[in-house]
Amino acid sequence: MSDDIRDQGMATRREVLGDEHVDRAMTGADTFTADFQEYITRSVWGAVWSRPGLDRRTRSCITIAMLAAQGMEHELVLHVRAARRNGVSVNEIKEVLLQVAAYAGVPRANRAFSIARDVLAEPGSSAEST
Repeated sequence: MSDDIRDQGMATRREVLGDEHVDRAMTGADTFTADFQEYITRSVWGAVWSRPGLDRRTRSCITIAMLAAQGMEHELVLHVRAARRNGVSVNEIKEVLLQVAAYAGVPRANRAFSIARDVLAEPGSSAEST
């Protein structure tokens, strides 16, 4: 993939996840994890999240649903924050998690609701229902 894909991926990654998170991930990369960070930047953020076919709000909703359905708790925390940054409302997050309950099971959704509630209660999370 070209450097353009990488550059776009890094820009998108920073816009969605925030500079603090990306800086921490990139600074924390070592010889073992550096190639993985590069892969994420190019493939996930450059080749998928940067595509024009879906807006970021939709991509965030899909990502929350998939992570909740799989029980990927650490990543769910990150992407609930990202969803708010992408303009997904608290009510929309709630509706996504209700959809998870219907299609992936109540236990997964129960845990995801707990995680999302904690994230949304963080200072500066803009947890209003808009």
